[in-house]
Amino acid sequence: MNGSVSARMLRTIAAWVVVAIFFFPIYYWTSVAFKHGNDIFNRPPKLFAFTPTFDNFQKVFGISLGSGGITVTPGGGNFYMAPRVWDSIVIATLSTVLAVAIATLAAYALSRMNFRGRHSFVGWVLSTRMMPPVAVAVPMFFIYKNFGLIDTYTGMVLIHALMNLPLAVLLMKSFFDDIPSEIDESAIVDGASRFMIFRRIVLPMAKGGIAATAVLCFIFSWTEFLFALTLTTTSLKTVPVVSSTFVTSIGTAWGNMAALGAASIIPAFIFILLVQKHLVRGLTMGSLKQ
Repeated sequence: MNGSVSARMLRTIAAWVVVAIFFFPIYYWTSVAFKHGNDIFNRPPKLFAFTPTFDNFQKVFGISLGSGGITVTPGGGNFYMAPRVWDSIVIATLSTVLAVAIATLAAYALSRMNFRGRHSFVGWVLSTRMMPPVAVAVPMFFIYKNFGLIDTYTGMVLIHALMNLPLAVLLMKSFFDDIPSEIDESAIVDGASRFMIFRRIVLPMAKGGIAATAVLCFIFSWTEFLFALTLTTTSLKTVPVVSSTFVTSIGTAWGNMAALGAASIIPAFIFILLVQKHLVRGLTMGSLKQ
């Protein structure tokens, strides 16, 4: 009995140590956002004993803390990045919705319908994911320029959805494969159409898989850099691209960069919380077989 208790305690301690190791970089980066310039470069680093400041958030987002509480005043400085965070939110959200919608239909067809060349098509989808984005960045630039999609939400949503589509199709197909096909056959015998089966039976059972796929698509779109750099100029920028602008000729504005980085975690965290109910089930689909 004592041995099992000791083993549980060791596992608990080891788990907390692992969590602390992975959480420490996030804490340190967030703490930099609340530090003055001198505290950022202090040696040894001030992990806890420092006077917090909102100056970095004020420059980046127009957020200030006074006697009246937190106030937001839109700014116009070189480091004002609130519109860029909104750009990233719009692009990541819309591209995720588009990619998941198309992938769900395509994956269901690949999982349930037998047609000639199905396995070859799945292999082709997988091969497109293996292609490095830099190989198509320049051709996509000229295509976008001819169609007037440079520096537009439409262009960025399309390219991010296209980037995430192969992974989304493969993930959704694996989730649909885990749902017994006998359910479809029974519904067909009862007179249900294929689309009715998909919408009313299979789709509700695959909510967990859709949530897991949506989270991955959102994160990949939120952190994408190459296409956002190549296919935008001035009026539209995403967070990964504007992060590079904090490196100036007189040095790097670490405090402002940390404020932007710390705030950019929040939208992805909120999105994960919204689908948390179905996310765990989606990540564990396929672990148990009938």
